[in-house]
Amino acid sequence: MNAPLYNTQILRLAASIPHHQRLVEPMGSSEKRSPICGSRVTVDVNLADGRVSEVGMLVRACALGQASSSLLAANILGKTPADLATARDELTAWLAGEGPAPGWPDLDIFTPALTVTARHPSIRLAFEAAAEAATIAAASTTGHDA
Repeated sequence: MNAPLYNTQILRLAASIPHHQRLVEPMGSSEKRSPICGSRVTVDVNLADGRVSEVGMLVRACALGQASSSLLAANILGKTPADLATARDELTAWLAGEGPAPGWPDLDIFTPALTVTARHPSIRLAFEAAAEAATIAAASTTGHDA
């Protein structure tokens, strides 16, 4: 692979993260941190009818972590907790060389990072935090919808 790790597309995404403010009263929230570089992503979600209806994020990460957060935020509305868990698991497997490219839109921009394992935790942060936040939010509504 000769493609640069930090290309124009990644830098554009890193500079334009949607939903970049925390929610005031989230139903679920999770913060994930990369022990390798210290990147940190917090994701807040609200659910309606079992799907993400609102998202807020605080992203303090490298360009790869910011770009990944941007892709997550651009496509998270309407997703279920199961959708987010699947995206997280597919991304993790793909980065580890154990599966095909994830179905989440545009994650293939991280192809140049496949061989740079030290960057994988930053790329996964937003997806890990979102999946956990959605699971927490779903658990908080259990029994209230009956």
